Amino acid sequence: MITSFRHKGLEAFFRSGTQAGIQPIHAKRLREMLAALHAAAAPDDLARPSWRLHGLSGKLAGFHAMTVQANWRLVFRFDGTDVELLDYIDYH
Repeated sequence: MITSFRHKGLEAFFRSGTQAGIQPIHAKRLREMLAALHAAAAPDDLARPSWRLHGLSGKLAGFHAMTVQANWRLVFRFDGTDVELLDYIDYH
């Protein structure tokens, strides 16, 4: 279950469907990814090849990232079976 967000626009999209804080072109894919994250209990539950799930290192060690499109990623970590600190970022 998703317990916390870093990105307020992504949180608003998850809770109400408003696209004001996200890239509208990403809405369909984000809806699918958020539903999967909300139901996931472990990273293995998110192992769809097109999402390119991978663990991060360095200052983001312990976090995972999934590709939304091009440079856009969802970044999060698991705390037990919960997803927390969910962020929507543009890698440059």
